[in-house]
Amino acid sequence: QLVESGGGLVQAGGSLRLSCAASGRTFSRYAMGWFRQAPGKEREFVAVISWSGGSTYYADSVKGRFAITRDNAKNTVYLQMNSLKPEDTAVYYCAAGTVVGGNPAVYDYWGQGTQVTVSS
Repeated sequence: QLVESGGGLVQAGGSLRLSCAASGRTFSRYAMGWFRQAPGKEREFVAVISWSGGSTYYADSVKGRFAITRDNAKNTVYLQMNSLKPEDTAVYYCAAGTVVGGNPAVYDYWGQGTQVTVSS
């Protein structure tokens, strides 16, 4: 089970840190990704981190503003979001998979999502 937290309402230019806590199994050997879905749009890739934390990849739209990290001892992955823009408004989901990738189809486990709203 994956449970996201940390979403909320923030003004443009502000910051939020999302957390994704895993339970029920050990996800330390899984790649962990963050995706988001805005109303009327498809779910899109945001960032992914390898199981060791040694590799990270980002969507161009968030590169330089967002940072994904993980703490395997706590079975938790984080998404630090800085310089937020109104277009970052979406429901953010974390996911776990055995492959590092940006395609939602390669992920096996998903959280329920947390809403992030950025006001202008």
